[in-house]
Formats: sequence, structure tokens, C-alpha cells
Amino acid sequence: MGSHMARLVVPIDVKKKPSEQKLPLHNRWHPAIPPVAEVRTGELFRVEMVDFSGGGITKEYTAEDIKFQDASIVHYLSGPIRVVDPDGNPALPGDLLVVEICNLGPLPGDEWGFTAIFDRENGGGFLTDHFPRATKAIWYFEGIYAYSPHIPGVRFPGLTHPGIVGTAPSVELLNIWNERESKLQEAGVESFKLCEVLHQRPLANLPTPKGCVLGKIKEGSPEWERIAREAARTIPGRENGGNCDIKNLSRGSKVYLPVFVEGANLSTGDMHFSQGDGEVAFCGAIEMSGFLQLKCEIIRDGMKKYLTPMGPTPLHVNPIFEIGPVEPRFSEWLVFEGISVDESGRQHYLDATVAYKRAVLNAIDYLSRFGYSKEQVYLLLSCCPCEGRISGIVDTPNAVATLAIPIAIFDQDIRPKITNVPTGPRVVRNPGLPQCSYDGNLPTTKNPSATT
Repeated sequence: MGSHMARLVVPIDVKKKPSEQKLPLHNRWHPAIPPVAEVRTGELFRVEMVDFSGGGITKEYTAEDIKFQDASIVHYLSGPIRVVDPDGNPALPGDLLVVEICNLGPLPGDEWGFTAIFDRENGGGFLTDHFPRATKAIWYFEGIYAYSPHIPGVRFPGLTHPGIVGTAPSVELLNIWNERESKLQEAGVESFKLCEVLHQRPLANLPTPKGCVLGKIKEGSPEWERIAREAARTIPGRENGGNCDIKNLSRGSKVYLPVFVEGANLSTGDMHFSQGDGEVAFCGAIEMSGFLQLKCEIIRDGMKKYLTPMGPTPLHVNPIFEIGPVEPRFSEWLVFEGISVDESGRQHYLDATVAYKRAVLNAIDYLSRFGYSKEQVYLLLSCCPCEGRISGIVDTPNAVATLAIPIAIFDQDIRPKITNVPTGPRVVRNPGLPQCSYDGNLPTTKNPSATT
């Protein structure tokens, strides 16, 4: 009788550094990064992974590791994994790689995670102009539930998922990425028509040898030097999937990924115990080490059959995601609206980014009335199972975005009432929040009508 256990193809020892793992990790996208393992379609296999920082961010109650985190090393990925069919024929450019998530979770013995706000001088977050200080909350897992001593009075089930699932780009696609992102950087904020209120974050993260890890390719070799100058950072999602941070991509989900190189060269990482839509704090899910149990199939010529290019080449496509059947059930939600008018009262034209920023700020200000600091609420909205929506995008001049928060995650009723606002949270374990000072000189945005 055959074994039904998942074959371990990428093992991880969380007590070791990324460079000490049995199979080398990588933190860039490039077609020349060689695979570290091979799987066949229909085979159940297990991939383990470090957290995105490779253990650089610890469970210590300090935010110093956040403030001085080396942003050039993210994200550490497991793979690449070459995928072949039962006859040994590899996935080919133009195919679709179907990746089914059969199971996932934290690595045994490492059941904790963190949520953080990066320092504004080191990447910041969606609201970096309001919250410039490095800040961290530690979370502990009780089965499917998470709680934090730094955000008391809150407990919720996690919808665990990988932040990153992607295939390797071809040389042509890599050149497209680097050219368009370099143009964005070179043009600067003066070229912006939308979203200019967020221009103080990095415009793009271009290739750099600093912090570059390329799997089996030896650092310092001529090949490494060449590839390190070309390899794309893993920070944004792109045509190959990558860092899409789709919180519903949990057990039973499938990803239909375009294949750009022979074997597909599948990589994954950035495991999240839970995340809110948008991951607004940037380091904003409950980040953790973890594992995936996966199965793959190949749809031959699937890109041509199912994907329509939205751009000048056949490579300008995007993956398709099929959400699985396992999700937390919540029946009551408090929903906050935002419109495309910024904190100064300036009107923007159908700007969904400004609208979502307003929705998040409205939720933060409201929940801070219930005994939380605004930094605590910002972290919570980034990692709890809240639902973000673009609710209106056609009624000029305002886009409308909404943020829905499940009421049941709190130990008190957060709905508006005729009586006075409670002073909670009722369960106070340790209200202190690890934070660092902000030592930069960029101005912060103030809402003149917000509560203090």
C-alpha cells in the first residue's frame, strides 16, 4: 500500500540562520536561480519556510529589530522547485501551473508571530505619514486562535496563508519589470497623477546586490555578481504571482500561475498566520515561519487558453486564484467608509487609495475610543481578519472604500450606543507596546479633527 504522507522537499531548521539551511534559500526573482528540488504533478509534497526576515526579527519585547531591519534581505523564499509531469516532462513557457494548497500552518515548536510598523526611514507603511515610529506586537497561537499581550482584549481565528507563491520570470519578463520600475523611480513624484499623498514611501525597490541571496549560486562569483545586479526584488506582486498577500489563499485554495521558464521554478514564502485586507502596516500580517503541503498540475498551453494579456506583450498576464472552502465565520461587522478626500480636505478624483486610507484612519480613530492607542489599532487592522472593499469607483469625483471589522474579535461591544463609550479593554495583560523613537525629519500628517 502506497504512502499518503507528504514528501518533504524543502526542510527548515528555525534554530539555524538562512545561510545554514540544508537547501539554500533565495530572496530575488531571476530565471538563472537553479532549482533546489523537483516534484511531479499529482504528488503531495511539503515545503517549509522561515519567516520573511529569516529570523532577524525576534520574539523579544523590543522594536529595535524592526527599526534596524535590513530591508534588502526580504523576502527569504523556499525553492525554486522544478515541476515535471509523470513522464518527466517539465512545465514549459506558456503553460499554467496549478498549485493546490492542501494544508499549511506554523512549524511545530515555533508557534508565535509578529506584526510591525517599519520606521518611516526604512520603508514605513500605508500610513507612514501618520505613524513613523518602529513598533512591534508579538502574537502567540492557541490552535487556530491568536492573541497578543501587546494588544489586550482581542482574540481571533487566523486564516493562515502564504504571502508569496510565484514562478520564475523569463529574461524578457525580468527586463520588462526592471525597465518599468526604473522609469517610475527616475520620473519621481512629480509625474504622479493619483495617490500623491503616499509619495513619501519608496517608489520602487530596484535590483541591488546588497543583501542578495541567490540559492545555489555562490556569493562573490562572477555569475553571482551579474545576476545580483539584475534580479528583481520580491516586494511587489507581479505577473508571476509573487507577493500578492491574498489573505483568503488558505487550505483548499488553488493558484493558476503563468509559466515563463522550463520547469516553472516555483517558490514560496512569507507565511502569515492572519492578515487583514491590504496588510496596511506593511510588516503587517502576523508573520511567522511555517509549512505548506502542496500538489501541482500542469495545464499545457494554459496561458493562451485562459489568460488575456493586458499590455504590449503576451507576458503581460496575471495569475488566477481560486479561494478554498475554509474561512472563519463572522456574522456581525462594523464597517467604516472612506472617500477620496484627504486629511487636508483636498478633493481627489476617483482615487481608491486615498479612499481606503480614509477608511482605515476612520476605523483607527473610532477604535482608539475604546482604550487602545492608535498604534495598537493600526497593527490590529493590519493583521486581524478584516475585509477591505472598493465599494464605488464610478460616481465622480469620489471613490468609496470600506473596511469591515468583525465585532466578535473584541472582548467588549464596540458598536455605538446611547450610553457613554466604554473605557475597555476589560482584560488588561500588558498595555505596553514595544516602540522606538522616530529620528528622521520628514513631516507627519495631522488630522485636525481627530481625537488625541
